[in-house]
Amino acid sequence: MPNRIPLLSLLLVLGLWTMPEPVASQALLPYTLQIDSADLEQTALSLAEEAVQLARLQQYELAVPRAELATQLAPKNAQTWTLLGSLYLQVEQFDKGIVALQQAQSLAPENASIKFVLGEAHFRQAKYDKAVEYLQAGLKIKPDTPGALFDLGNAFYKLKQFEQAIAQYEKAFALEKNLWPAINNIGLVKYEMGDVDSAIKRWEEAIAIDNKAAEPMLALAAALYGKGDKTKALAMGEAALKLDKRYSTVEFMKENLWGDRLIAATQSFLATPEMKAALAKIQDSPPPPQLSP
Repeated sequence: MPNRIPLLSLLLVLGLWTMPEPVASQALLPYTLQIDSADLEQTALSLAEEAVQLARLQQYELAVPRAELATQLAPKNAQTWTLLGSLYLQVEQFDKGIVALQQAQSLAPENASIKFVLGEAHFRQAKYDKAVEYLQAGLKIKPDTPGALFDLGNAFYKLKQFEQAIAQYEKAFALEKNLWPAINNIGLVKYEMGDVDSAIKRWEEAIAIDNKAAEPMLALAAALYGKGDKTKALAMGEAALKLDKRYSTVEFMKENLWGDRLIAATQSFLATPEMKAALAKIQDSPPPPQLSP
């Protein structure tokens, strides 16, 4: 395509190709290679585009080197640094990700999105205070960002600042009425606070928004079982695990921010003979057929 440097030209620019040695009797004439910075920038953006496409296919290991090269060709482009930092997070190279994102922030200090991704990076390192700091800084610039408000709620939740967490989830949901995870997570907070009835109400609201959401279904089932509504709980629990059996593991519950109280209640629920039989049946069943793209 026009305005894109072919690979050979790119190698020349990077100094990876050497000119033939001059004959000894020849005078070596000084020569300066003229590099078009606009072409380099365009090449960097093309590489970044390729990295984005690979990331969409979840081929992060292939995307990273392209993004790395893009930052080398366009070191003053905040977008390429942001992309590289985000990709490092995907492959769990958090320290590298933070360094790249901080470079992006130095180039675009008023870019809220960079601050949001830095918040995510620190959250994934369990540095929840720093996550709050970056997310709040981004929200000062772009206050009506549901995803960032949701992430801020999660950070406050991990810091056990429960009322603050609920406030952020409510703001996120007010901006995006289909954001059932915000309502679900209010249920998680309420359950950890000991307010089981409010948690149940929230999970019912989440299911009303998306009746294929396994998480609130299983949480609700465990809560209902604890209150003695066993028939409804068992039916709902089996339906939830059919949708996503990963929620039968403590590790996956923790990844999704389930607290100690809810995990204990769910483990007791899953240990019942009825749920053990249901889970065994689900695990033995063949996976659903994959639809062609």
